[in-house]
Amino acid sequence: MEFCPKCGALLMPGEDEEGKLVLRCKSCGYVKKVDKNELENTYRITHRITHGPHDEMIVVKEEVRTLPIAKVKCPKCGNDRAYYWQLQTRRADEAMTTFYKCVKCGHTWRKY
Repeated sequence: MEFCPKCGALLMPGEDEEGKLVLRCKSCGYVKKVDKNELENTYRITHRITHGPHDEMIVVKEEVRTLPIAKVKCPKCGNDRAYYWQLQTRRADEAMTTFYKCVKCGHTWRKY
């Protein structure tokens, strides 16, 4: 970190009009010319990322059951209740595919 000798603000890396690397004060405009070797060997640029409340991820520990339940027999355990959902897996002019998931054993199957 290097500070401006005029105003004491932090000098930030940048380029001058000729494309050469410099350290520039954003407050007063002071410019310190630095050669490339000195900049790479002496200075290190880091960025700190801060996360706000909108960046947090909610983790649900328990399984949430929001799918509807149908009375259909599970081919694996014989239970008579299963969650179901429908997807268009083929062309639009054909019927949707219904998927079932057994409430008891979790076995999943489909019906065309």
